[in-house]
Amino acid sequence: MKTYTKQQLALRNGQDRPEIWVAFKGVIYDVSISKLWKKGMHYEHWAGQDLTDELVDAPHTEKVFEKFQAIGQLASS
Repeated sequence: MKTYTKQQLALRNGQDRPEIWVAFKGVIYDVSISKLWKKGMHYEHWAGQDLTDELVDAPHTEKVFEKFQAIGQLASS
């Protein structure tokens, strides 16, 4: 899998480019097909970011990411 920086991930926010990506536990997922991520926002969460720490407050588990294609890895800082 290709590795992307946080800056590259940030560009896939549904506004700067048509792709809508989010990261979770070091894996980047393409959530572009989800109606819940239209325009790069899902409730108070913005695409183009690492959502690992934010999942604690979500009404779902990490299994939600199984619906989406993993397209890369997030480069460590």
